[in-house]
Amino acid sequence: MGALVFGVLPLGLLGLGAPIFVVLLIATCAGMLFIGDIPLRAVHTAIFGSLDVFSLLAIPLFILAGDIMARGGIARRLIELILAMIGGVRGSMPMATVASAAAFGAMSGSSVACVAAIGKLTIPALEKGGYTRIFSVSLITATGVIDVIIPPSIPMIIYAIAAQQSASELFLAGIVPGLVVAAALAGYVYLHARWHNIAIGARPRWSQIRVAARGAIWAVLAPAIVLGGIYGGVFTPTEAAGVACVYAIVVSVFLYREMTLAQVWQVTLESCVLVAQIMIIVAAAGAYSWLITTSGFPARLVEGIASLQLETWMLLLAINLILLCVGSVLEPPAAILVMAPLLTPIAHQAGLNPLHFGIIVTVNLAVGMFMPPFGLNLFAAHAIFGTPLPRLYRGVVPFFVIYLMILMLLTYVPALTLAPMALYR
Repeated sequence: MGALVFGVLPLGLLGLGAPIFVVLLIATCAGMLFIGDIPLRAVHTAIFGSLDVFSLLAIPLFILAGDIMARGGIARRLIELILAMIGGVRGSMPMATVASAAAFGAMSGSSVACVAAIGKLTIPALEKGGYTRIFSVSLITATGVIDVIIPPSIPMIIYAIAAQQSASELFLAGIVPGLVVAAALAGYVYLHARWHNIAIGARPRWSQIRVAARGAIWAVLAPAIVLGGIYGGVFTPTEAAGVACVYAIVVSVFLYREMTLAQVWQVTLESCVLVAQIMIIVAAAGAYSWLITTSGFPARLVEGIASLQLETWMLLLAINLILLCVGSVLEPPAAILVMAPLLTPIAHQAGLNPLHFGIIVTVNLAVGMFMPPFGLNLFAAHAIFGTPLPRLYRGVVPFFVIYLMILMLLTYVPALTLAPMALYR
């Protein structure tokens, strides 16, 4: 009965197109009816208790900070500096696009925001430099998910809450994977430019770099303040998110003067819509996770998988396949809240480091965001840039293969994830 309620029923409802929070609430109600005599008061406690978490405050604050930075000139100036610095080599423009996405990820953590903010600035320049429309849109669709991996990452915060891990340590574990992804993508676009004989861009001029650096100094300080403050022990990730909001408002309104206070208020209202969508899922998932735990289903699932006597590498491969499929139909926050109660006991039983496993989960769900045919970034790029989905599906295939190779590397070489934490400690 547990497999039917916690597995078949949610999948069936998702297939019918039900919203994820409705799916979770219906599964919770079904579990209350068929699994055991559970008082309604306990469900209320689980729902509100899931929202009464201090670190959860980081999510709306980082979303707001990212939106203000994208519209207030901070992201644009950072991109202009990167574009001014990278030149004189083949593939410099798409390399700058990858670097811009990584830099934006260090300030925001929202993948769709990255696709919109970075794409609108770089795609015209890519096409002017000789790259096709489909390559340009596919590039930003794939590089946008770096924001899920590079800290501060909203999915990482949610995983830290769901798996009861340190968000700061999870951020630290995500630095090397994010840089590996960026380096692999940069290598591919260089080879692509050579293969298609794309003309080499103009060499950077110190005068251009100086002008761009002067304008971007406040933008460069944004990720330095956020990440430096966290790892320097000045403030927690939640406090860092609040600092990022204040910093973004001060710089955008009073220094760059590209936003008014009225526009900040409008951006805040728009961010609240996205925050509300996430929080209602978190609340519903709180009841769902509590019911799964109290029903004993995870323990039975662990016992069932243990009876198969799978080797660790086979278990990890199976988990990767499951997460890729889930990540292609659910946004990372929702996918983590649904899957974490089921998978973390299995990972613990297999002796996996919980932070390493958190990175595996995060990278899988990041890849799922642009995995055909249902990846969220695919639909976002289609809506923003008007690229037909069939062409976009074909365009992201090389990037998808690269991400899969990196995913396998991160899965089976834990040192890439855990080494920075050993140095930090």
